[in-house]
Formats: sequence, structure tokens, C-alpha cells
Amino acid sequence: MTSIVNNQWYVAAYGREIGRDLFSRTICGESILFWRTEAGAVTAMSDRCVHRRFPLSESPSHLLGDTVVCGYHGFTYGADGKCVAVPGQSRIPRTARLRSYPVVEQDSFVWVFIGDPALAETTRIPRAPWLALDGWTTVSGMEPLAARASLLVDNLLDLSHETYLHGGYIGTPEVAETPITTEVDEDAGIVYVSRRMADAACPPFYAKSTGITGRITRWQDIEYTPPCLYTLHSRIAPAGVLPHDDGTDPDAFHVEVVYAITPETEHSTHDFWAVARDFALDDQGVSDFLAENNRTVVLQDVAALDVLERVIATEPDGYQELSINIDTGGLAARRMLARLAGAAPASAAR
Repeated sequence: MTSIVNNQWYVAAYGREIGRDLFSRTICGESILFWRTEAGAVTAMSDRCVHRRFPLSESPSHLLGDTVVCGYHGFTYGADGKCVAVPGQSRIPRTARLRSYPVVEQDSFVWVFIGDPALAETTRIPRAPWLALDGWTTVSGMEPLAARASLLVDNLLDLSHETYLHGGYIGTPEVAETPITTEVDEDAGIVYVSRRMADAACPPFYAKSTGITGRITRWQDIEYTPPCLYTLHSRIAPAGVLPHDDGTDPDAFHVEVVYAITPETEHSTHDFWAVARDFALDDQGVSDFLAENNRTVVLQDVAALDVLERVIATEPDGYQELSINIDTGGLAARRMLARLAGAAPASAAR
């Protein structure tokens, strides 16, 4: 049974990736062609010509105004995927049209709907407003993951691994030592996991970007909307510095770490990441540092999860998996994903 959740919006690309060049990306096993019309609107349609299945993203296919011309036999399609010209005849077959996909550009992401397009308008797209909001500066990227999307979800819902996998970058002993709280909002379809450290070492990731020296108060508040979007609301301040009674927090540094988790296939994933901050907005040095260091952290996760995928793919059925207190968020996410996929969640030994 498939682990991919259909009838959902997924991030297909950053808006900056799509222009007047033909751009293809596989989303949930479906090869999709993206391009912008002359007016700047993003289109999304099947990346296979209806004639002989030649990928329209491959040269010598090309755009001609607001049409795409297949480079193999010249079938030509409009921005809605409908064929508008067939070589050697004036009659266009009624079935000569590409599958088109609902698409929305929001919060610097291009979202595409996978599943029944009739459900697109009534299916919520989760928000990440900080990525395109005044008063915030963002660095971002995407790394291919040769592992199923659920492994990345497990990884992100249990940040205790930062202590061991990301030491020297983002991890300190306090992350693994501090208990978490987990809440599940079934109606909204959101899993919340919170870890708040009152007195922690400041990892290089934050020491070098904020300039804080000494111990810190560090909050990690996770908000995961299955199946597609994860946000880590991160608060960093000198130890003992808390928000004011009125909720304002001028003495802290705030970082929004966003992951869009998009299955490519059953066993590969597009790992979109972004780091938005509300400090040093115009400091290119800070931006360069955060971009380089966060990409390093992401690549450390990718290496570990690629190994884990290979292990899981070859292990015998019934292999025991132990879960403990730090896994409550990840287990809640698994249950929610299983419901969305219409499958029973895998049992976990405790």
C-alpha cells in the first residue's frame, strides 16, 4: 500500500526556480512540467507529450509565447494543457490534452495539488509567512533525499538527534537532556512538540549569527501540519531573559526554520528548507553563514536518512522498533499520516 498521501497540496519548487524555461520535477511519483506564462503566472501540467510520451522538459522542446512545443513531433499545448496544434492535420483529437494541476504561489513556494483537482479549493495550504514577510530575512535551499518522506518527518519531530548528529553546529547536550511536551490538534490536523531550555550552551549556529556569548535560554516549538509542512519556532536569548508580560519579546532573537516535505517517489523526497530571522536583516555575512551552516546540517540529516532507508529496505518483516518518551511527537505524526493515507499505522514496540 502506498505511503504517499494524495488529495493534498505539496511544495513543488521555490518561486525563483520557475521562469520562462521549461522546468520538470517529480512530485508523488508524477512527472510535472512547470513554466511561467508571459504574464508571470505559473503553470503545472504533465511532462509527457500525449503522442509518444516525450518529456516536454527535454530539449528541443521549447516555449513559443504561451504555448509549449514538443521537440519530438511538434504537438503544441496551451497553458491549460490543451493541445492547440497537431502536425500534418487540422483536426485536433478531443483527448489531446495534458493533465493539468492546480497550482498556487504563496510564501515564496509554488504549491501543486496532487490528487482529485476538484478537492483543491477546499484543501488548506499551510502557511509559512515569514519567508516573504517584511521584517524578516530568509535563506533557503533544497536537498534531494534518497529516503521515504516519513523518515524525514521522524527526524524533524525528534530534535534530540541534534546533540549527536549536529554537534558543533546546532546541537548541544541540553537538547537531548530536556524533556518535551506534545499536543495534537486533531481538528486542525497539527502536531505540536515543545522543548524549552532555561539554561543551555549556545551552539555555534546561534553564537556566530546573534553574537550572544555565554549561556542562553533556548526554545524549540515545533508545529507540523501533515503531510507537507514543518516549522520550528526557535527563540534564543541570554539565559534568564524572558518575553515581557505583554507578549513582546524585544531582547530575544527569533528564527523560523521551515521544511517543506515533498515525496518524489515512495522512497525519495524533496527536502526544501528555509531559515528566516528577525535580526541582522541586511547583514550578508550572517545570511551566508546561516545558509552554509544550515545546508551542512541538512546534509548531515540526508546522509543519515539515506543510510536508514537502505537498512529498512533490506530488513526482515517484524523487525522490532523501540519508541520512548522523546518519540511522542513522531508517533502522533505517524498516526495522522496513516489516517490521511487511509492505512493503519505501523505498530511500535515500547
